[in-house]
Amino acid sequence: VMQRIFEPFYTTKAAGEGTGLGLSIVYGFIRQSNGHIHVYSEVGHGTVFKIYLPRAQSEDDVALEMPDKSLPRGSETILVVDDDDEVRRVVVGILEHLGYKVIAAQSGRVALEILKRENSNIQLIFADLIMMAGMSGVDLAKQAQAYSPDLKILFTSGYTENSIPDYQLTEGQELIGKPYRKEDLAKKIRQVLDRKDQ
Repeated sequence: VMQRIFEPFYTTKAAGEGTGLGLSIVYGFIRQSNGHIHVYSEVGHGTVFKIYLPRAQSEDDVALEMPDKSLPRGSETILVVDDDDEVRRVVVGILEHLGYKVIAAQSGRVALEILKRENSNIQLIFADLIMMAGMSGVDLAKQAQAYSPDLKILFTSGYTENSIPDYQLTEGQELIGKPYRKEDLAKKIRQVLDRKDQ
């Protein structure tokens, strides 16, 4: 299986126990950082992952805590929905860093409860398209837009827009593929929020 471990949605786990996106996202982030990942595995002995990343040349190259003024920013309220705790935490951090007010939900059902409570304050739902437990991002979007027709939806997924299983994006919905860079997310969020729907 080693030839396939970085493929999105490839997993040896049973249904409901994993998405197959973990190593795919790791691979994407490392490659986008001009790095490399090497895997060695031997049956009965174990597996070694070696990650190589470029060394920073100066302190200016490592200004991780400083906001990038060149990135699109905003102050709107975004509801982030993802059943992966670590992914959700990272996304919330990025969006707050860009100036947005962020509300997080670990499932579609929790997101709907929040939406009904905070309806007038939420301008965008940023949701994982495929969540393992209960309601998918697709089901969430349908119910959320039925409740609030002007609400904008941005999905994220390892699938491309043309290969989403049994689903096509509708008006008011867009998709950003995984893995994505902070710059890509900042631009896409701003694009969706600034779009004038007919």
